[in-house]
Amino acid sequence: MLKGLDPLLGPDLLATLRAMGHGDEIAIVDGNYPGLEHARRLIRLDGHGLVPVLNAVLSVLPIDDFVPEAIFRSTVGPDRDRLDPVHNEILDCCNRHEPQRSVTPLVGSAFYDRVRAAHAIVQTGEPRLYANVILRKGVIYP
Repeated sequence: MLKGLDPLLGPDLLATLRAMGHGDEIAIVDGNYPGLEHARRLIRLDGHGLVPVLNAVLSVLPIDDFVPEAIFRSTVGPDRDRLDPVHNEILDCCNRHEPQRSVTPLVGSAFYDRVRAAHAIVQTGEPRLYANVILRKGVIYP
């Protein structure tokens, strides 16, 4: 245990977040996502919901402000604008940590393709469908 860090940030996840460079992306996905198939690096956090993991990651990860879009969520099928309760929770969490950033919906294969290219995937035990987020790492300014 470390002071000031969310206990969900275990050694593997912390090492991955620290190793990522500016512009690298990390996906945090639900328990139904094909994580093993899509991951270059897979970190399992079974038994934990997506939003607490997202909150923990956003507590330490700077979000890229060099690009207009740096936070993405999956959609409910082809409907970009539909928000399930989990999406509202994702938006609330992101807004608490990154109030100047919007969350961009990505439909189906566009989301999957971006996850496949991500530096790592964190697979949670989240049982709700379409509970998936991608974060693009920013910089810490001197």
